[in-house]
Parts: sequence; structure tokens; C-alpha cells
Amino acid sequence: MAKQSIDLTGKTILVTGAAGFIGSNLVKRLLADFPTVKLIGIDNMNDYYDVSLKEHRLEELNKNSAFTFVKGSIADKALIFSMFEEHRPQVVVNLAAQAGVRYSITNPDAYIESNMIGFYNILEACRYFPVEHLVYASSSSVYGSNAKIPYSTDDKVDNPVSLYAATKKSNELMAHAYSKLYDIPSTGLRFFTVYGPAGRPDMAYFGFTDKLRAGKTIQIFNFGNCKRDFTYVDDIVEGISRVMQKAPACQKGEDGLPIPPYAVYNIGNNQPENLLDFVDILQQELMAAGVLPQDYDFEAHKELVPMQPGDVPITYADTSALERDFGFKPSTGLREGLRKFAQWYAQYYKD
Repeated sequence: MAKQSIDLTGKTILVTGAAGFIGSNLVKRLLADFPTVKLIGIDNMNDYYDVSLKEHRLEELNKNSAFTFVKGSIADKALIFSMFEEHRPQVVVNLAAQAGVRYSITNPDAYIESNMIGFYNILEACRYFPVEHLVYASSSSVYGSNAKIPYSTDDKVDNPVSLYAATKKSNELMAHAYSKLYDIPSTGLRFFTVYGPAGRPDMAYFGFTDKLRAGKTIQIFNFGNCKRDFTYVDDIVEGISRVMQKAPACQKGEDGLPIPPYAVYNIGNNQPENLLDFVDILQQELMAAGVLPQDYDFEAHKELVPMQPGDVPITYADTSALERDFGFKPSTGLREGLRKFAQWYAQYYKD
């Protein structure tokens, strides 16, 4: 599909989930790259994980006067509409969502509220206060137990294995409908297992680190036979930034009717890593950073267990479309990324 270039210089940008892992890194990057932007962030600061980590991220962002933070939920339609009316954002990046596959099994309400109603509110606001580009987070989880690898955006994704995955697939369908009906240029990004410093404590690498440091046993699912396409957060942010600056162009088809200005891309490292190799590298880097002692008995602290409900054995991103349209492919190696995480962790949690 044809692309419309967007110069972000001097633009007003709304980032939802701004105190989150990816959101805070994106805001920081945009403020550095485009000093004249006006950046509005919203986050409900919920306690799905340690709120002090979100506050830590936010503290850094608030040092920049170009950043305005609103504490609230995207599920609050009146709040979202008042923000759009007041600030008139030209580019919107929706990263606010209830994350986590396993949590969706025990807390489904949170996913419907944030991922469905919240995203609907964003779409409605973009309808009544037109934007140049809506970029939103989807997830590799939409591929479910897809047997074909690597996962391509051309694959059918009609068999989600978790409610979280179903909500993310629904976001893509809703965005397509709004793009078709109201000519809203929208791009969905399917993220693959994002990790890095100041990340989410519910993610495996962070949770493993907490447990190993406390002398507890970590559980490695599917008896260690899982593979994940781990993607370093800086690569994700680079991808989002590039995508923001090229929107699907509004154009007419041969029948004279609008072609939905809609696109979806994978952002992954295009290199699945075995979980056992992953945790081995992690513990090496944690020892190197001083988080774990040099004589740490790693073997005594790991347990191989069966697959969890909602999980899949492998994730693997086909990133050829991203490379073709944006000249970009994530490239941070796993050891380099885990080293940066381990060094951050040692500093942040120093006794």
C-alpha cells in the first residue's frame, strides 16, 4: 500500500500507556529526536505490577516540559474525548492495554475494559477529531498455535488460544472497520516478546531474575522446549518511530470506493531463542553484573514443567514487510540485551 510521509516536527502526539515499558521508552525517544513536539501521555497507573516502577519511568519523562501527563483510563470515554478536544493530537500511538496471557485467564474483565472498550474509545476519538496516523500495539499472540513459521502477517489468525490474544485480534478488526468507514490511517504492530531495562516484572526474564536473586526455583515451561522471538525494547521503539512517520495513504480503488488506509506489521528479532539457552545467558549476565554470586548453583534453582494454558511452543516473526516498507529490522542480540537488563537491575535494586 502507498505511504504518506508524516513530519513529526512540531506535531502534537498522544501516547497511551505512557508510563508502561514500551510507552515510556517511546516517549523518551520522541522527545529526544523531535524537540519541538508536544507530547501528551495517559496511563491509569494500575497495580498489575509494581507501581513504583511506573512512577520511576514517569519521573524521568516529567523532567521534560514538552511532556504532559494525564492519569486516567482509556476506558473513560469522557476523559479521552476531552483530551482530544483540548490537545487535538495529530498522531496517536495506543500502547495502553492489559497485558499478559496467563493473567487473562483469571482476570478477564480487565482485558475487556482496557483492550476492547478502551481501544474503541480511541477509535471513536480519532473519528470525531481526525488524526494523520493511528499506530497501535497488537501482539504476536494473535498467531495462536499457528503451525507455520515464521509467522507472517499474511497468515490467517482466527484461532487465538487466550482472551488476551482474542482482544488483540479484535483491535485489528476494529481498526480496519474504522479505517474503511472514516478514512482513519491506522497501522497495527504485532510485538514479539519485548524485553530490556526497566521492563515488566511479569515477563519471564524479570520474574526469573527476582526469583533467582531470592534463592527461589524458577519454572521453565514445556520442559524447556519453548522458543521465543525476544525483541529488545530499543528495536521496538525504533520500529514504532519509523512507522509513525509513514501512514497508509488514503486512496480510491478501481471501483471508486475508498481503500482502507490500514496496515499491520510484525516487529520481532526474526531469530527464536530456546528458553533453556535464554535462561543460561541470563544467569551468566546476572553473575557478571553482580546480581547473583559467582558460585551460584543455577541447576539447583530451575525446574522443567509442562506447558501452561494459553502458551504456545514457538514465536517467530517474519519481518520482511517491515524491512521492505521501512528499511528496518531489529538486530540487538540476546546477550547484549540481557547484559543491559542485568546492569540496570543491579543498579536499580542495589541494596
